[in-house]
Amino acid sequence: MNYDLIIIGGGPSGINVAISAKKAGLNYLVLEKGALANSLYNFPVNMTFFSTSLKLEIQNTPFISHGDKPTRTEALEYYRRLIGSNEINIHLYEKVDSMIAVEGGYTITTNKNTYDTSSVCVATGFYDTPRQLDVPGEDLSKVRHYYDDPHVYIGQNVVVIGAANSACDAALETWRKGAKVTMVHRGKEISDRVKYWIKPDIENRIKEGSINVHYESEVTAIRETEVDINTPNGPTTLKNDFVLAMTGYQPNFALFERLGLKFDVDDACKPVLNADTLETNLPNVYMAGVACAGLNTSKLFIENTRDHGDIIVEDILRQQPELVA
Repeated sequence: MNYDLIIIGGGPSGINVAISAKKAGLNYLVLEKGALANSLYNFPVNMTFFSTSLKLEIQNTPFISHGDKPTRTEALEYYRRLIGSNEINIHLYEKVDSMIAVEGGYTITTNKNTYDTSSVCVATGFYDTPRQLDVPGEDLSKVRHYYDDPHVYIGQNVVVIGAANSACDAALETWRKGAKVTMVHRGKEISDRVKYWIKPDIENRIKEGSINVHYESEVTAIRETEVDINTPNGPTTLKNDFVLAMTGYQPNFALFERLGLKFDVDDACKPVLNADTLETNLPNVYMAGVACAGLNTSKLFIENTRDHGDIIVEDILRQQPELVA
C-alpha cells in the first residue's frame, strides 16, 4: 500500500504529527518499535513530570490529571486516549530496519513488512537510546540503563552512576527502600540542573553518610559481585549487586545513519534540518520533536515542539498539492 506519510515513532511527537496528518486528510501510518509511547513507558513507575499537564497537552486535547503535574501512569493513559479517540493508524512493535529512495518517494522495510510512501517523518525522541558506559561487564543483566521500581533493590548493594535528576531520584528512592547506595560521578558535585526539591535532599543524605559518593570518579569494570572504579585516590573495588547507569540518553544516531540522515558532528550532532519546514537533507523526509536538538536534550521538550506536526504537514501539502483532500 502506498502512503502519503509514514511516521517513525509512536511517542508524543509521532502522535502529534499523526493527528495533524489525519486532519489534513493524508493517508498516513505510524510505526513504533515498542509499546505505545515507549519512551514514557520506560520512565520510573512512580515518576511525576516536572511540567504541568497543560504544557504536555497536544493538539488542543485537554490532559486531565489529579495534580498540577501528572504522573507517568496518567501520561500513558492520556496518549492512549489520544490514539483511541482520534483512531490513529499505528503499528506497535514494528521496528524500521531500512529506507531507500525510489521514484516518487521511499520504500521502508521493517521487521514485519515493506511500505511505500511519498513522505517520511522521523519522531523517535531520545529516551529510547541510553548512553553506553563502554566498560567490561556492561552487558550483565544486573546493569540497568532505566530505573524502574525501588522494590527490587531492597537490601542490595547498588551503584548509581551519574548525579543528574535520574541518578539522584534513583539513589534516594532505592536508599529509602533499604538499599546500600553508592553514587559514582565524573563531576565535582551534584549537578546544578537537579530539581530544586531534590538537590538539598540528596546533598543532605550524602553529608550525613546515608548515601556514599565518589566524585571525579568513573566505573572501569563490572563483574557479577563487584564494580571497579577509578577515584582521585586511586582505583578501588566495591561490593555490588546492581548498577543503575543513569548516564543520560541520546537520539538514535544508528537509525539516522541507516535512513541516510545527516547530522552536524560539530554542533551537538544536530540533524541537518530546514529550520522553517523541519525537512532533513533528504527531500520529503522530516524530523519532529526533541530529536531535532541532537545531543542538546535539555533544549526541546513536548511543550515547545507541539507545532511540529502542523509545520510538517503544511510543508508536505505545499510540495505535493495533489494530496489535498
